[in-house]
Amino acid sequence: MIVRSFSDIENTDRHVKAASGTWESKRIVLAREQVGFSLHETTMYAGTETSMWYANHIEAVLCVEGEAELTNDETGEKHWITPGTMYLLNGHEHHTMRPKTDFRCVCVFNPPVTGREEHDEHGVYPLLTEEG
Repeated sequence: MIVRSFSDIENTDRHVKAASGTWESKRIVLAREQVGFSLHETTMYAGTETSMWYANHIEAVLCVEGEAELTNDETGEKHWITPGTMYLLNGHEHHTMRPKTDFRCVCVFNPPVTGREEHDEHGVYPLLTEEG
């Protein structure tokens, strides 16, 4: 059994801050736990824009605080994401988030991330694994 709080991982290697300065993420479950998914709390900052494409992962996102516009960059379709709204990137969609306010969400990735990933120039996380 693992019991861990977000305060336990603040300012550790599980507390990842984007080089762009647009978001930060607390990775409470990572690939090293070997449970088949990773679980994160991510905050995206008001007035920023982040384009992403998870070519190697499926991501589910549940908004718990704030408001943001989600754009499917492939179709142009826009969605307003507010607390209690979930979106699932089950088709590896290119997407852009534009938070109106600080936007806090809980994210699940499959396959799990290691915590060492960084978005490349296309917004993609590489598929990294943990050694057995």
